[in-house]
Amino acid sequence: MAHIPGTGHATAKRSLAKTISWRTIGTLDTIIITRLVTNSWSAGAAVGVTELFTKMILYYFHERGWSWSDWGLEDVEPIDPASIPAVPPS
Repeated sequence: MAHIPGTGHATAKRSLAKTISWRTIGTLDTIIITRLVTNSWSAGAAVGVTELFTKMILYYFHERGWSWSDWGLEDVEPIDPASIPAVPPS
C-alpha cells in the first residue's frame, strides 16, 4: 500500500481546536479537584488558571509533534479514478 501525502494528519487549526476543548475539560477538572482537596475555590481557580496556559502550550506542541509522524496511521489503497462509475446528473 502506498501512503497518500496529506492524509491522516491534523492541520494546525484542528490541533488548536482540540487543544482548547481538551484544556477546558482538564481545567474544570483541576479546579474541582483542587477545591475538594483544599476546600478553597480561590486555590482551585489559581491552580486552574495557571495550568490552563502551561498545559495548553505543552499539548499543542505535543499534538503538532505527533502530526509529523506516520506511526500508527493506516495507509489506504490508491483509487483508480477510471474505476469510479459516472453518475448522471439528476
